[in-house]
Amino acid sequence: MTTISPAVLPILMLFASNVFMTFAWYGHLKFKESWLPAVVLVSWGIAFFEYWLAVPANRWGSEVYTAAQLKTIQEVITLIVFAAFSVLYLKEPLGWNHGVGFALIAAGAFFIFHRW
Repeated sequence: MTTISPAVLPILMLFASNVFMTFAWYGHLKFKESWLPAVVLVSWGIAFFEYWLAVPANRWGSEVYTAAQLKTIQEVITLIVFAAFSVLYLKEPLGWNHGVGFALIAAGAFFIFHRW
């Protein structure tokens, strides 16, 4: 049986948790006519499953990464997942300015992980 590396498992779990959270936060935008309290409850229900992935990912990830590194991983994953969600689900295009902004965040991630 193959086991997943302790450095990779938290990243995979954070990707999965971000898919849930992105749908919880933004999925309802395709259903703007829906009753807001119902949307909040559905979103909260989706977020419940996100927490079951994110909390263990951060707990186990803290054995390999610092808290700042975990947060940086989370933010980069969030942008990747959201960019795909925005284009594929919401049908909203990304422009050059989004690419520049994402590149600057990636540069920030470089400085968080680089040991000086």
